[in-house]
Amino acid sequence: MAFVVAATWKAKPGEAERVTEVIRKMTPLSRAEPGNVFYQAQVNPEDPETFFLYEQYTDAQAYEDHKATPHFQENVFGYILAYLAERSVKTYETIDA
Repeated sequence: MAFVVAATWKAKPGEAERVTEVIRKMTPLSRAEPGNVFYQAQVNPEDPETFFLYEQYTDAQAYEDHKATPHFQENVFGYILAYLAERSVKTYETIDA
């Protein structure tokens, strides 16, 4: 079983490129974390200010560890939130067969 995070970010008008830059910076750093299983961001082609981030971690603690990393604290909590009009984060657990 993996811990799943599905986040939607809506950039403020004119801030989509800034959000894209942060995502490009965060992706390799997040993928390198020991508890990360999968990390992929997407952009809506019909609404380029809307981003969807799909993440999987080994467990809920690994996600908490992710949020506590210096790169998350600096780039997400300390920077990009000011440029988002909306942010939604939902969590799930995989169903293993």
